[in-house]
Amino acid sequence: MTRSPVVLGLDFGGTKIAVAICDLAGVRIGGTVVESNADAGAVMALERAVATARDLLAAAAPDRELIAVGAATFGIPFDDRVELAPAIPGWSTLAFGRELRAAFSGVQLRMATDVKAAAIAELRWGSLIGCDPAIYLNLGTGLATAIVAGGAVISGAHGAAGEIGYNLRDAADVGLALSDRVALEDVVSGRALAAVASAELRERLTSAEVFELADTSPAAAAIVETFVHELAQHVVNLTIAIDPVRVVVGGGMVRSWSRIAPTLRRALDAAVPFPPELVVAEFPFDAALIGALALGVEAAGAVLGEEALA
Repeated sequence: MTRSPVVLGLDFGGTKIAVAICDLAGVRIGGTVVESNADAGAVMALERAVATARDLLAAAAPDRELIAVGAATFGIPFDDRVELAPAIPGWSTLAFGRELRAAFSGVQLRMATDVKAAAIAELRWGSLIGCDPAIYLNLGTGLATAIVAGGAVISGAHGAAGEIGYNLRDAADVGLALSDRVALEDVVSGRALAAVASAELRERLTSAEVFELADTSPAAAAIVETFVHELAQHVVNLTIAIDPVRVVVGGGMVRSWSRIAPTLRRALDAAVPFPPELVVAEFPFDAALIGALALGVEAAGAVLGEEALA
């Protein structure tokens, strides 16, 4: 009897590349993580991912047909480039879609930003099921959101819907180019929190360490309070604009949720006409990879029919 086909998911990060295989129901069959080796450049990172994926397919699903590939990446992926992607040298000019289609010839390919892929995972299998409209908020190394409406994650005219990391922070920023102002992500993100705290407290800290230190250090607590209040301001404004049923939060900083949630909850309740639910994501730490698998499953459904996925 012929065994059912499989789907491949690829999640490209600035430091790591995660690869996984699942069946048509989304049940994971195998997975692995490798370093991006960003210093070696975009082409080498992509080749490393493809080789790792082929090895995983050979080891975990040697007798099963690969029917679709889902790919998530930092930046906004297109066939001939990746916009807003500074993490790996040359990634912005990499023919991302074309290279993946060439590497996995004859199979369906779907691509998304890492945060939109995470939202797709939550929409298909997690905390966004049945929530419309809704917001997915990613609190990780960077800062971004994804907006769900009409049962789908909104892409936007250029794939950049939800990129609140570019938000203006002050009325004085109006009319200024990005190079002439401080973007929100440069102040409200895991990377920014670590940088600010390390400079002010005169020791090298990660964002997780800053949150932990806030329990005993008034100086660290003040840094965290400023950070969370500015985050809350922008989440509230977005929530007022969207009027979501639920705000789902994922990303590495969810590990410090007890420090973040109370301020967000108070801010939403105080300012939003109809305050939404606020919950932690079903997949808070690997949602982009799960989203890549979800993209692949959706692509498989387009080939086989959705009934084949049931």
